[in-house]
Amino acid sequence: MPCLMVLLALFVPRVVIVLLWLFTHWFHGLFNIALWPVLGFIFLPTTLLWYTAVIHWFHGQWTLVPIVGIVIALLIDLSPAGGRRHLGKL
Repeated sequence: MPCLMVLLALFVPRVVIVLLWLFTHWFHGLFNIALWPVLGFIFLPTTLLWYTAVIHWFHGQWTLVPIVGIVIALLIDLSPAGGRRHLGKL
C-alpha cells in the first residue's frame, strides 16, 4: 500500500495531500500556521510531500538523501511538463 501511495504522489500529488489530510495525522503539528501547507498545495505539491516525509521519516535531519530528494521534488514541481501533466495536455 505505501508503494501505491508513492506512485500516486508522483502522478497526482494534490490528491495524495488531500487524502493524507483527511484520513491521517500526517500534517498534524508540522506547521505553525496554515499558510505554508496551503501555498505548498497550490504551488509545490511534490515538494510539500517530500518535506513532510523528511520530517516524519528522517526526523528533520537534512542529510544527503533528504537534500537530493528535495531537489528532485523541486525539479518535478518546476518542470515545464508539470503544468501539462496536471492539465491533461499530454
